[in-house]
Amino acid sequence: MSEKVNQFDDIYLGLAPELGLLRLAQSGLGWKARKGDGLFTVRDADLKRTTWLRAARNFQLRIQLRDGRIVKFDGFQREDYEKLKDIIKTNYGLQLETKEMSVKGWNWGETDFSSGNLMFSVQDKDMFEIPLNEVTNTSLTAKHEVMIELGGPDGEGNAKDRYRKGDQLVEMRFYVPGTKAQEGEGEEESAANVFYNLIKNEADIGDAAPGDGIVLFSDTLCLTPRGRYDIDMFPTFLRLRGKTTDYKIAYTSIMKLFLLPKPDDLHVLFVIGLDPPLRQGQTRYPFLVFQFVREEETDVTLNLDKETIAEKYDGKLEQKYETRTYEVVSTLFKALTGRRVAIPSESFKSYHNQFAIKCSMKANEGFIYPLDKSFLFIPKPPTFIPHSEIGSVTFSRVGGGASSASRTFDLKFNMKSGVDYSFSSINREEYANLNEFLQIKKIKTKSMDEESTGRYVDMVDESDSDEDSGKRKRKTIVQDFGGDDDDGDSSPDEDFVAESESDVAEEFDENVSDSDGSGGSGDDNDNNDDRPAKKSKK
Repeated sequence: MSEKVNQFDDIYLGLAPELGLLRLAQSGLGWKARKGDGLFTVRDADLKRTTWLRAARNFQLRIQLRDGRIVKFDGFQREDYEKLKDIIKTNYGLQLETKEMSVKGWNWGETDFSSGNLMFSVQDKDMFEIPLNEVTNTSLTAKHEVMIELGGPDGEGNAKDRYRKGDQLVEMRFYVPGTKAQEGEGEEESAANVFYNLIKNEADIGDAAPGDGIVLFSDTLCLTPRGRYDIDMFPTFLRLRGKTTDYKIAYTSIMKLFLLPKPDDLHVLFVIGLDPPLRQGQTRYPFLVFQFVREEETDVTLNLDKETIAEKYDGKLEQKYETRTYEVVSTLFKALTGRRVAIPSESFKSYHNQFAIKCSMKANEGFIYPLDKSFLFIPKPPTFIPHSEIGSVTFSRVGGGASSASRTFDLKFNMKSGVDYSFSSINREEYANLNEFLQIKKIKTKSMDEESTGRYVDMVDESDSDEDSGKRKRKTIVQDFGGDDDDGDSSPDEDFVAESESDVAEEFDENVSDSDGSGGSGDDNDNNDDRPAKKSKK
């Protein structure tokens, strides 16, 4: 005789946007998506507690499992309560508890940590909860302010990952005033610091178990975001620890690796591309740029035995390294992430026999590296330009005419997507080598000066005389159009925000005093000084 199965239609599983069918039998319960292969089951022996409460999508059945996990089913109607209560009591011998939520809308209350969740309550009623396995980072952004960042839980094959669509909460900040006495000590500690440490411990983003780390690189200089960090590498992730920040970065989120010599012949840059980007407040960092002294050496021993190196890492690592620091770091990242490390292209050398060209992107000075499959501008803002997405490249101020006196030229990448990237202040001596590299890579190029000169000739060749005031006016307009400000108009590059850094980032710089301070604000002050003084009113 088959057991009786009760079914509820149009039910959501957790944050899933797809509707499904929830079936409850004496042996357990199961949810199946209407479309696709979504399937979730729970045995009756794993059920510990059931709760009924109001949720965003009608009513919710919350089930706490014996291993501490919580499963949520949304979409129930009010009239389903009595039926569901009887089914749960008959099949599993559990009571369906009711829970009243706070709907006051207040933004102050109390917090508690329970069953792997951060609970926020108002007047003894829960208002919302945050699953701590969703917390990816926390930091003290002010004396009494704690920030937490939210994202998907780590690990491959997580069924929840495929449901992450649309808008998502990524950051929250808590103001925690006052102080608390430390346990066993007479000294007091700020309540914000206590709350911060609790989140780190409960969310498992604090220190890992002793002995789990593979290697630690201390006090490593990072140009973007600027500061010095400790890089603590583990088998599946790394921790980036600064003075006020502590990031956990899974190796699966590292998409690109670059090892590039700096044109000063003294340093080497190691660039890490991330997806999703690292976040500091409102600023996103899709690339991390570390700088190493070229001749600096390190002596490290990996916390790995020979069997692990041979089996797990296919012998790509060694137990002990005594060589240059940047070589050790790049080797470890390559082995642990499984990503290829891109190096400079042999098809390009600058006029000074370097792998990069000095230039400026807006107000930021840096270097652009012509690589085999892309261009990369670093350090701020790091800009990645794949060859396959370039429609054409436009050179400006490289020809004759009024611009011939200039020692530099400009470069614009016209992307197929419609977004342009402009670089200025490039030494004129670099033009020949750069143009040759573009021809080798079969990237279409054009010169802005040739087009401007053509229009100039067509419009002023009607008469050699300047007596006609109308023609003189027309000639002046044409000369202004073909001047040095070819790229000074509203370039589409102004709309590029994903990889740019705003002034907000300075709040999070750990070594603000070390910054070069180049923000371009001095030009505004100079322009104000040139204005005529206002006459005083009598």
